[in-house]
Amino acid sequence: MILVADSGSSQSDWMLALPDGERLAFTTKGLNPFFVNEKDIAKIIQNAQEIVPYADRVSEVYFFGSGCTSPDRREMVSNALSQLFTNSFISVETDLVGAAYATCGDRKGYIATLGTGSDVSFFDGHEVLPTRQGLGYVLGDEGSGVWFGKQLVTKFLYGVMPADLSAEFYAKYRINKEIIIKNVYQRASPNAYLASLALFMGAHADHPFIDELLITGFREFIVTNIKPFPDHRDYICHFVGSIAFYFIEQLREVCEQQDVKIGKVLRRPITELFNYIVQREKNYEIQA
Repeated sequence: MILVADSGSSQSDWMLALPDGERLAFTTKGLNPFFVNEKDIAKIIQNAQEIVPYADRVSEVYFFGSGCTSPDRREMVSNALSQLFTNSFISVETDLVGAAYATCGDRKGYIATLGTGSDVSFFDGHEVLPTRQGLGYVLGDEGSGVWFGKQLVTKFLYGVMPADLSAEFYAKYRINKEIIIKNVYQRASPNAYLASLALFMGAHADHPFIDELLITGFREFIVTNIKPFPDHRDYICHFVGSIAFYFIEQLREVCEQQDVKIGKVLRRPITELFNYIVQREKNYEIQA
């Protein structure tokens, strides 16, 4: 039985191939090893009641997650997974690798994530090549949920958000400076907290202020993260993540302005990723 996971900082999507050919899909909290330790990762997985009855029959686990960018972080996740899946081969890769499999398959192309955080890389048909991008929510994450949440809350606190939006923003979140400071500087997962504020844009995407904010954020992402690649015009750029998916109209507009060829735009890549992994493993079995 093959288990595949696509994990962001806010949520992890899982899909299991059952013996009868059906699929079991479920979600857990995000398992970014920069924000949760090995013990917490193991606890979250073990509390996922959907998978527990099948744990000892899972033979392969393919985990693709944000924050899994170094050997020690990947080992942390692998060790946590092995506590439940004791009979499994376990593979841990970055979420960009998963996004590449889900969108590019075996073809060359650029892959960008625009969810809680943001990142971009080039897939050469075999592997995701290392880049200078992906600096995280403090130094980077342009055009992400974190970036937009940060923009919204600072403009609200500084009093430069339009009065009508400001009133609705306060009515929805009931926040003030003290609450923001506590959640950003004193509590766990400040990136997920900031990204949650970006949900406000969904109901107000047609407001000129929000529309311009989206255009600005996507432009900054593309100018900072995609255009530095000299051959970016030669390949399609695929996008994954809720920010790209829900605000595709503004994203398409900016991509057209910046001469970026937009390809697939997936909210969550788990289904396409699962299909790719299962088919790949079948091909390996046939070749063997």
